Amino acid sequence: MPTPVIHPAWERPAQNTVDGYSLEITAKDIDSLKAASPAIPAQTPIAVTFLPGEEFSARLDAIKMVRDLGFEPMPHFSARRIRSTAEFEEYLQAAVSEAGVKRSFVIAGDPSEPEGPYFDSSVLIASGAFERAGIQAIGIGGHPDGHPNMTEDQCFAVLEAKCSEITRRGMAPLIVTQFAFDAGAVLQWLEALRQRSIDAPVRIGVPGPAGIKTLMRFAARCGVGTSASVLAKYGISITQLMGSAGPDKLVNALEAGFGPKHGKVRLHFYPFGGLEKTVAWINDYDRRH
Repeated sequence: MPTPVIHPAWERPAQNTVDGYSLEITAKDIDSLKAASPAIPAQTPIAVTFLPGEEFSARLDAIKMVRDLGFEPMPHFSARRIRSTAEFEEYLQAAVSEAGVKRSFVIAGDPSEPEGPYFDSSVLIASGAFERAGIQAIGIGGHPDGHPNMTEDQCFAVLEAKCSEITRRGMAPLIVTQFAFDAGAVLQWLEALRQRSIDAPVRIGVPGPAGIKTLMRFAARCGVGTSASVLAKYGISITQLMGSAGPDKLVNALEAGFGPKHGKVRLHFYPFGGLEKTVAWINDYDRRH
């Protein structure tokens, strides 16, 4: 069986911390992606989220646009939002046949109860549908700030089990983390991950520049730590919430902290303040480093 390839960027050393980055968009971001595309490197992985209330066709159009613009689409599959096996496999097959999708990202999703037959991402992985469709890599979620329903040991046990199952099925596992504000917590989590012999490549979630209130809203929704001390490390004062903030301090601290013990690591940007603004920040950081 040939070795699955996650992305060419992993086959070479990173030139700096933002080299080989990935992005996340929604189906509503197609126009922004078109506008920003000249400033994004070819083959950049771009995840397309699975939001509630979106039409199947809208997500598929976004995935096809990612491919048409010369990037690498990575559609999300939100287990609890999938209403039937037919819906799941139809969407997967369409993504592969119409957009050449080779990589997918699986999550449980927000609903407390499933809308169909899939309770969590492990069930999607175990279905066999991804390898039958020719998918080469599966992304799974990591939580440096912890998970609201699991202990740290449980989180690592789940990650280990998913990575093993993905590998057993002939695909490559990739961990993509929730965004965080605290580089120290991220580095500690990475080290703990590697100490448990989980060696899958990791993409660390980084919030793109955005208004501070916007960042706080997403942090509350995603369970990201926002204590005064954590926000100060990121460059936010809880007494000054009217402006905007970028990830300069976070990325600088990650660059200073990354080492061999952290394994293969790249960044994954969540463009909360707009895709074009995030890409501009990345390119500016790249020029300065």
